[in-house]
Amino acid sequence: MTRPVVLLDPHPRLRERFLDAGQWQRLNEMAEVIEDAAAPMSDAVLERFLPETVAIIGQTALPAERIARAPKLRALINVEGNFYQNVDYAACFAQGVSVLSIAPAFAVPVAEMSLALALDLARGVTVADASVRAGGELYGSAGNAHAVLLSGARAGIIGYGNIGRALRKLLAGFSMRVQVYDPWLPGNVLRDEQTEPVSLETLLATSQVIFILAGVTSENQGFLGRKELELIAPDSIVVLVSRAGVIDFDAFAALTEVGRFRAATDVFPVEPLPADSPIRRSRLLLSPHRAGGMPASMHAIGEMVLDDLGLILRGLPPVRLQQARRETILKMRSPPAQSYLKPTASA
Repeated sequence: MTRPVVLLDPHPRLRERFLDAGQWQRLNEMAEVIEDAAAPMSDAVLERFLPETVAIIGQTALPAERIARAPKLRALINVEGNFYQNVDYAACFAQGVSVLSIAPAFAVPVAEMSLALALDLARGVTVADASVRAGGELYGSAGNAHAVLLSGARAGIIGYGNIGRALRKLLAGFSMRVQVYDPWLPGNVLRDEQTEPVSLETLLATSQVIFILAGVTSENQGFLGRKELELIAPDSIVVLVSRAGVIDFDAFAALTEVGRFRAATDVFPVEPLPADSPIRRSRLLLSPHRAGGMPASMHAIGEMVLDDLGLILRGLPPVRLQQARRETILKMRSPPAQSYLKPTASA
């Protein structure tokens, strides 16, 4: 019996980062795995094996004509975490090709980082550390003049996807009252999640802690402009961990700089951040797009890929990865990974 052919084309991720030795062995036991010394995979290697390929693990471009030359193809598994427009999704759907993303592997790690950033802003962890090192620390109550208690506070989540759901579970431990703005979800779905559906304006004006988790689509680029940001109540806490494209980043940084609210960000308009960027000297609490890419996430990616690939090879539907939906896929606008995911980095 001929073994199914799987093309492994994960660039800019490194195979060793998301498939450990045991997972790599399991993958090779499941299928005939084709790799290429070139990264990304060369067209010559791709075209040679395409007619027999059952699944592709990576961000390989799949225009309609290429899909037509892959009659056995059943899955494209994007291991970067986004859905890009280098794929003819209509052709995939027509041919029964599942397009999958490993985004769920990042949900809990990003949710934890979101909470960590909020706690830092609320309790001044980083600021206090710097003051001690500089010899200007204030002890006891004097050092807590601007501290905020998260327990019992009203939280607002903008964008209620994988990360939002994971974060809501963490916030429950703080007895936080959680309100959500997500135009893609009916109010009853949000109520079933023990959250309160509200308008964007209400969320911004009444939340003491705001988590911006919305991905970039063709409909929401820059939807958090200066006008919206100025609705945020004074001294609120704002955490941005989704994509910089959803916000007027200059206004975000400027309002933080004048003390309108406290803010943290894990993402930037340009990554890596230019060496001379004024953001490096701003009052923003800065994190270099590291909320999700930790060892536990990489291991989870491998497990999810192997679980769903095993189902697909048996003729069953995937259950662990996020599947592209024909109603929304063409609206996605997340940019491709930049140099922070190149082989020289620990991606």
